[in-house]
Amino acid sequence: MSEVTRAAARVEVLPDRDGTRVIVCAGEFDFDSEGLARAALDTAHRDGIATTVVDLSGVSFADSSMLNTLITAHNRQHVVLAGPLGEQVLRLLEISGTGAFFNIAADATGPDGTRPAVEPR
Repeated sequence: MSEVTRAAARVEVLPDRDGTRVIVCAGEFDFDSEGLARAALDTAHRDGIATTVVDLSGVSFADSSMLNTLITAHNRQHVVLAGPLGEQVLRLLEISGTGAFFNIAADATGPDGTRPAVEPR
């Protein structure tokens, strides 16, 4: 019998800068764990944050429930997905046809390395 080990989902909310909030997601996000990201995105929306950057560079797995969370957030607030996006996340966006729907930045830092990126690539 083989054992499957899943990387626990983690979400870290960085301090706001100039009306932008960065939410760093890492690990595997599915039906049981996407609520962590949803809660952070809901809070950003309630707080009236102008731009929310979701750093997905540490996400090794995301399913349709995480995609639904990101789409819901995108429909109500300015969301930028930041990478570099992993192969599985890119595949999810490709298969679902939502890659062009999102603003995607190469990474979560601006040119000076301190402020969040908000420009799509």
